[in-house]
Amino acid sequence: MAEGASEATTAERQASVDLGGSLAALRGLLARPLASYYLLLASSGLLLVIGLTMVFSATSVRAYAENGNAFAMISKQVLFALIGLIAFWAVQRLPATTLRQVGFPVMVVSLILLAVLDLLVVLDGFGVIPSPRIGPVSANLLWLYIGPVQFQPSELAKFGLVLWGADMIARKGAAMGWWRELSMPLGPAVGLLFVLVGYNDTGTMLPLLGIVVGLLWTAGVRLRVFAALSLVGLGGIGLLIAAASQGAGSGAAGAPNYRLGRITSFLSSPQECAQAGCYQAMQARYAIADGGWFGTGLGKSSLKWGWLPSEHNDFIFAVIAEELGVVGCAVVLALFAVLAYTGYRIARRVQDPFRRLAAASITTWLVIQTIVNVGGVVGLLPITGLPLPFISDGGSALVVTLAAIGVLASFARAEPDAARALNARPPARWVRLLWAPLPPLPPSARTPDAPVARRATTRVPAGQERQAARLARAATRDRVTRLRGGPERRG
Repeated sequence: MAEGASEATTAERQASVDLGGSLAALRGLLARPLASYYLLLASSGLLLVIGLTMVFSATSVRAYAENGNAFAMISKQVLFALIGLIAFWAVQRLPATTLRQVGFPVMVVSLILLAVLDLLVVLDGFGVIPSPRIGPVSANLLWLYIGPVQFQPSELAKFGLVLWGADMIARKGAAMGWWRELSMPLGPAVGLLFVLVGYNDTGTMLPLLGIVVGLLWTAGVRLRVFAALSLVGLGGIGLLIAAASQGAGSGAAGAPNYRLGRITSFLSSPQECAQAGCYQAMQARYAIADGGWFGTGLGKSSLKWGWLPSEHNDFIFAVIAEELGVVGCAVVLALFAVLAYTGYRIARRVQDPFRRLAAASITTWLVIQTIVNVGGVVGLLPITGLPLPFISDGGSALVVTLAAIGVLASFARAEPDAARALNARPPARWVRLLWAPLPPLPPSARTPDAPVARRATTRVPAGQERQAARLARAATRDRVTRLRGGPERRG
């Protein structure tokens, strides 16, 4: 008995030592200068690969039935993914000053496009025009067509609101604590954006609300301001829900209120729920139940055989649950959790207020959109029609999401430790030209204090100046070596 107890105690100690060693190794990896950058690339890249795989699985049957080619729909999504990767590459090369400058134009363009979309829908609803089309410009619910180009203006509005809102709040600084400074011009612009988006797409208001909350919370706005804004927001959402029965958005005058119907069907039990109102939700739950722990196998979903509408975009998480099971769903959610942790880590570590505000709002936008989509599929939230970031089929959403990840990647390289590491041991010149330029050093690490003071008063001989520069680079290199775990890990 004594020997058995001793062996058990030894095993427990060994397990605790192994756990402690694993945690120490994890902390060491997270302490590396470019940990945020690599975590961001890994999590978003894996989500993109999973998304393309699942879109092909979900669309192959429909694409073959409609076009005789199982690759017809996935080829378009791959094309949009390539465009999104180009947008990611271009955006992550831009300095913060350029991002601040493009925020306002992007916001204005998105508002104009949303106004055109709503105008076409309104004119068509009142019978002024026979169809929602004027010349080469036409509208279809949430999509705007300009010739052969189809896109969702609401996706561009998210990106514009992030950049413009972060720039505006960063400029105001401590003055954001006053109602007058907070409401002008943020209040009218955000209110107009919510009305334009909410008229056609109430679900998109939730990520927009997340962006605003992320901006204001990061800026340190008081809780009473959040309470007041919440009341105003709930009132606006209530008006938009009521407007659906009067023809707003995709509703028709005199028709049942489809927005209110989504809420009532969510609150109803399966026995009380009408078949039309709960069909998608019930089919999604059946798919989750059929998948079990490990799923039916990749490509073996029954939903894509016409049993579930929108299985390739709004309800693609149900296809993941059926084909990959609980384990596959857990992997996807874990990747989203890593992405969320990385985004907030970047927001916490950067020094520039604009970078901090933009990183927090982008992360909040992606987190809320993921929660709303997954919650609607599993039955924890009403169905809103929001796509699952990186994974749902849809070109506009994918391109804008990858551009937002490019913003986060640019900020991750601008973290103080990352900037010092990249400047101390810069990549090859061709890497900097093809991938990304070196980020600026943080203010405290650009030059030593003493040489700066001497330069301001007297001229320093060239030899002493070069010596001071060499000492500064050596000190920065030693600091980077310590952060990476010691000299034994060099190379």
